Amino acid sequence: MLTKRIIPCLDVKAGRVVKGVKFLDHVDAGDPVALAAFYDAEGADELVFYDITASAEGRSIMLNVVSRTADQVFIPLTVGGGLRTVEDMRLMLKAGADKVSINTAAVENPRLISDGAWAFGSQCIVLGLDALRVPGSSPPRWKVRVRTGRDGGDDAGLDAIEWAVRATELGAGEIVVNSMDSDGTQGGYDLELNRAISEAASVPVVASGGAGTPEHLYDAIHQGKADAVLAASIFHFGTYSIAHVKEYLAGRGVPVRPVTPNQA
Repeated sequence: MLTKRIIPCLDVKAGRVVKGVKFLDHVDAGDPVALAAFYDAEGADELVFYDITASAEGRSIMLNVVSRTADQVFIPLTVGGGLRTVEDMRLMLKAGADKVSINTAAVENPRLISDGAWAFGSQCIVLGLDALRVPGSSPPRWKVRVRTGRDGGDDAGLDAIEWAVRATELGAGEIVVNSMDSDGTQGGYDLELNRAISEAASVPVVASGGAGTPEHLYDAIHQGKADAVLAASIFHFGTYSIAHVKEYLAGRGVPVRPVTPNQA
């Protein structure tokens, strides 16, 4: 049975890791390079680095910060934010990233997914999907948002489930599903959203947005059918350690990669 992955997320703004609530009111959470090294040593399975304002500000990702972060980790690193071309992806991969995440650019130019998959393989192409629940919808529906680093972003005019399926058909090898309703609230993931995309998509799904306790991560895997769980606040501010979360999940029967003695 494949192990479930625990992935800390580094949301980077102006060269610092930040964390907000529903993409707003960011507070400083530390240096990305130092945090990357810490999580690698602590036993994280992967790491995600997002330059959260690059797309909204219409600029390129901070290559030097990515390169210095990659130098500190020996686990898979996904990098996203402001990637608009295959050459942008190539630069990130050369800088040390193992995967690249595209969000706004993929919506505006879906061919970027297939071009990236052709150039580097689907395993390198991650779709970042920011989803906002449609109020009062029954059954529930979610819409895709883009440029979410600025004032909540813009409505992309796409259904989140339909977009997830189309992106995988174009060549995306993984989807990070971020609930904008739950992001930073620490009240739990949107389980209905994650389950809907996990059941519809043919690739691994990473749940994001809302982690507050180890039980929330378990629920995302068990009820939300996620293949991996991404979290920020509970790790950045020392509420829980990677080892604690893995011990909890393993105790509830979730297969996880054990933390070695020198990592704990």
